[in-house]
Amino acid sequence: MKSVIICADDFAQSSAIDEAIIQLIQKNRLTATSCMVLSPRWFESAQRLTADIRQKADIGLHLDFTHFGDAHRHTALIARSLFRNLPPKAIKHCIEVQLNRFEKALGTAPDYVDGHQHVHQLPQIREALLDVLTTRYSQQLPWIRIARPPVNDGLKAKVISSLGASALEKAAKRMDFRCSGDLLGVYDFSGTSVDYKNALNFWLSNVDSTLGTPVLMCHPATAKMEGELNDPIYFARLIEYSVLDSDAMDGLLQKIKLSRSPQDC
Repeated sequence: MKSVIICADDFAQSSAIDEAIIQLIQKNRLTATSCMVLSPRWFESAQRLTADIRQKADIGLHLDFTHFGDAHRHTALIARSLFRNLPPKAIKHCIEVQLNRFEKALGTAPDYVDGHQHVHQLPQIREALLDVLTTRYSQQLPWIRIARPPVNDGLKAKVISSLGASALEKAAKRMDFRCSGDLLGVYDFSGTSVDYKNALNFWLSNVDSTLGTPVLMCHPATAKMEGELNDPIYFARLIEYSVLDSDAMDGLLQKIKLSRSPQDC
């Protein structure tokens, strides 16, 4: 039975997201969560990542260049990175700031690093990220999530992978980082709870054909609190949470062995 990491993205983006992720970790439905440390909520949210939660799940940095802080438009960031037109000192500074905020709140390095909208794999950013991580954490490197969906997962999956997954993986492995395998969970954030359950069943039923230790990413949230930030995928988040929190999830999890981190490099 192959190991799978089930990872919820966007911790600290909103209280509704935080609540869903904490509940699902407590119920052993998630084994990792990725934190948006530039969020104004971060230091408040981090208090929920107790010792008990950290025993159940890896806590990672969701590297952010496109949402909070001095954010770039995603398409503009991609274009500038592909033309290698981003200022290297600014990239490194942004990475360092986020690692500092992570450590200040939790007192440790992140267990792993990935990227909001997969920005950690873009040219310039991936090189700076690996350099900073190697310098800061040479004694115990965090693992790296590779955004490489299976080849048959559709156009969106192909675009995500094409923006640097292989280059990041090769560079990271040369520098002795552990890397996750295929990335599951890519879809267009549309459909019903039945559609999402069927998608989960498909992803988890086919893990034996994936490379390495796959990560199934998800984006759950509970009911929206008054005053939450606008969220374009909010209704998809509700659907994901309803399925991940349901009794049906127990049956889906019988298909796999849960893991917090990659079992091989």
